[in-house]
Amino acid sequence: MDGSLKLRNMMGRHTVWKIVLTALVLLSAFPALADCGDCAAIARRFAAKENFSGVVLVGHGEKIDYAETFGLADAGTGRTITTDTPFEAGSISKWIAAMLVMRLVQQGQLGLDEPISTYLPDYRRDNGAKLTLRSLMTHSSGVPNDVDEAIKRDPSIRELSLNNAEAVRRFASGDLRFEPGTDWDYSHSNWLLVKAIVEKVTGRDYASLVDGYLIQPLALHHSGIYSGSSLAVSGMARGYRQPAPQPEPLDKPIPNFMVLAGGFYASANDLFALMNGLFTGRILSVESTHTLMAVERPAQNYALGGRTKTLAFAGVSHPVAWEYGSNGAFRVLAWRTLDDGHTVIVMNNTSFDHMKIGELGTAMLEASYR
Repeated sequence: MDGSLKLRNMMGRHTVWKIVLTALVLLSAFPALADCGDCAAIARRFAAKENFSGVVLVGHGEKIDYAETFGLADAGTGRTITTDTPFEAGSISKWIAAMLVMRLVQQGQLGLDEPISTYLPDYRRDNGAKLTLRSLMTHSSGVPNDVDEAIKRDPSIRELSLNNAEAVRRFASGDLRFEPGTDWDYSHSNWLLVKAIVEKVTGRDYASLVDGYLIQPLALHHSGIYSGSSLAVSGMARGYRQPAPQPEPLDKPIPNFMVLAGGFYASANDLFALMNGLFTGRILSVESTHTLMAVERPAQNYALGGRTKTLAFAGVSHPVAWEYGSNGAFRVLAWRTLDDGHTVIVMNNTSFDHMKIGELGTAMLEASYR
């Protein structure tokens, strides 16, 4: 049986999944089994060989077993990176948005399978009757990726500030590429519609919702939502096309209408705390967390706004919350085994090869089992 089919079967066993999540709640009350003895050697060898700039963190349950920083947050001032330095999280922002949506579903304000015309009656009727939040957040809607195509043609669009109605009209109202649910296409335009829905239903702006439902309850100190240049965020790492000796700044602003797709930022410490908060029941119920993590598109391992994969460590297969994000020079990896709470976070600000970051993440998570 291949990994995706095995994972699909596993995620369908609701009772087993609830037991796993309940066990994680109990696990958080106990210390980690052991520190990651090999982690420092692996990370330092990697950093020296690859000229890596960023953060590497490994934990188990709610305990950080290893954390170390490399390189500079700002080459111009010589400011070093710390585990509290904020980094742009890229597409991990979609997972954050999905958490918020699931909280609103849990409260009865939204339905994953309601036609979006229920919430956006002025949206084009043919598409609005077919599309649902579930299809939007799993990239199975068929909504064409018009916003990315527009930015490619005219990068100055990144500097625009548009209200939801105008952003949806310009970039999320095209004819569907396929019938919802019949195919998969990674389209940022989906998240313009999700933003319009959550702000319409709640009457609040998205940044305040994230602050109220995630940031404040989990006491995250270096996380939040930004638009425009992330350099406006206090203490933010600067992005570079390459590491020293000749770093060249790289800044890709996020327009206000795309913050659900890429406008979240976090430090390594905060991202670790956020994952603990999610998987120990402090954000969502067990059932809502199951829905968030259940694979909807097996071929892509895609759930709601993120991925769940089966990976093997120490010869044992584990279901893993597999999150990866990039924007401009930033690369962020965040993995957590769903059955026993092993976590690895890797953050980079120098346009690093994402495949090598994946190799480092794998090596660190493997080391956490030794």
